[in-house]
Amino acid sequence: MSAQNIILIGPMGSGKSTIGQLIASRLNREFYDSDYFIEEKTGVDIPRIFDVEGENGFRARETKALEELTRMHNLVIATGGGSVLKRENRQLLKSSGFIIFLDTSVNQQMERLKHDKKRPLLQTENPRQKLETLFTERKPLYLELADLRIRTDRKFARKVAAEIIAQLPRTLTQQAKT
Repeated sequence: MSAQNIILIGPMGSGKSTIGQLIASRLNREFYDSDYFIEEKTGVDIPRIFDVEGENGFRARETKALEELTRMHNLVIATGGGSVLKRENRQLLKSSGFIIFLDTSVNQQMERLKHDKKRPLLQTENPRQKLETLFTERKPLYLELADLRIRTDRKFARKVAAEIIAQLPRTLTQQAKT
């Protein structure tokens, strides 16, 4: 049996955390959200890290978190939307798991994130333009890494999780927590 992780990538608001928790529960695996993992390790929230250390400081912490998470096995991991920006992170992810790109439109992101004030990159005059810019920059990286691409627009999280599980290689659906 493979010890491979299941790793969710995609833009903010694509449902990585919610869908990841559902997949982990269904497959009897542990779930980790890399952003929450960073918050646990530092004792402060992501916006505070951005305020104090800037995006570069946060990205360095993100890489350390991914190094730690990818050393573990049989996990479902939800990554931050920008985790794919660094080549080192892409190599870590690719070498440790089956990668699923949750593809979501900017319209869907806007709808899901309209009340979210904890996203440092969206604290701008024009959040829509920022989301469009980020997606244009990151989409080629998501596609390059993805073993599976799933569109999440106008779908319930449980339906997306079931769709993913149905398309996973059999070795990934037969594992139990270790």
